[in-house]
Amino acid sequence: MAKKVILFTLQTFSTTGGIQKMTRTLGHSLHRAATTNNWNFELWSAYDKQNDLMEQYLPAASFKGFGINRIGFVLKTISSSIKPDVAILSHINLAIIGLIITLINPKCRLWLVAHGIEVWRPLSIFQRLMLKRCDKVICVSNYTKQQMINRHNLNSDKCFVLNNAIDPFMRLPDTFAKPQSLLKHYGLHDDDFILFSLTRLASTEQYKGYDQVISVLGNLKSKFPQIKYVLSGKYDNEEYIRIKKMIAVHDVSEHVILTGFIDEAQLTEHFLLADLFVLPSKKEGFGIVFIEALACGLPVICGNTDGSIDAIRDGELGEAIDPDNLTELNDAITRHVQKHITANSRKSLQEKCIHHFNEHDYMTKLEQLINE
Repeated sequence: MAKKVILFTLQTFSTTGGIQKMTRTLGHSLHRAATTNNWNFELWSAYDKQNDLMEQYLPAASFKGFGINRIGFVLKTISSSIKPDVAILSHINLAIIGLIITLINPKCRLWLVAHGIEVWRPLSIFQRLMLKRCDKVICVSNYTKQQMINRHNLNSDKCFVLNNAIDPFMRLPDTFAKPQSLLKHYGLHDDDFILFSLTRLASTEQYKGYDQVISVLGNLKSKFPQIKYVLSGKYDNEEYIRIKKMIAVHDVSEHVILTGFIDEAQLTEHFLLADLFVLPSKKEGFGIVFIEALACGLPVICGNTDGSIDAIRDGELGEAIDPDNLTELNDAITRHVQKHITANSRKSLQEKCIHHFNEHDYMTKLEQLINE
């Protein structure tokens, strides 16, 4: 009998973020595996509408979008004639769905995908109950796996590390020249050394590390006048004001460019624009943006206290520093400024990243897990 697999998500196609990107790739991989193995696969989304679907990831027949109709989402789960053999929750906040499934379909194997900060904290009673009934917890990094074991007393045998993969529809470059249109757009020059950070700039999430980059920029600009910092990502008004004040305090207004939100279609060009991606964050579950940068041949500096270590393969693909140590950050950036990276170096970095974080291997591991 063909396996029935349902991936339950909160939001996958109608917004952009690390979890959403990861879930799109997970959905696409499961759809491909289902086609190969003659399984029945569907992705159910609580907050996406039916027309939010990006059909390159899976066909409309395999997608159910409930458009914030939480009651409908729950009722459909209860009344569905499709009793899955494997139910995968893409977020801990779907715990109630997991509990319902285990009650009405005790033979179903229940999986949870554990990302980062959403599971690195105390859980509700429903979330704790669901974890006890979970057959497998798919952790996106070794750090998250250790957090699940230490914080929630999970058996290590229940936790499996499956690093995120590069989005199969991300456009990867064949050449590595800086886009002249973007240089012109931002008022930059070919000989500028461009630091790049891409993250959500939220007043509630001041742990991403761009503060530290701005802090060391004042010292760096005196040694390297051509250094520029392109800081990208959607920001709220409170955080925008705070960042602008910080830029003024460190006297780097001529060296920092705040771009705001960048459309996914423009990501590759921005990675090509830069000479170094730097985000010394403290709370990355994995950090998809790191492998996106690496897949474009862009060297990476990240923090060493979270899941970022997995994204750079423990130093094989990038450099990890203490995110609270400004001297370490200053010295790491200095080394990269002084080292000229060639197109061949970027190509080699790209190939190494793709070797480790490609969708084919990701899908193969998923198949093995489901077939166990």
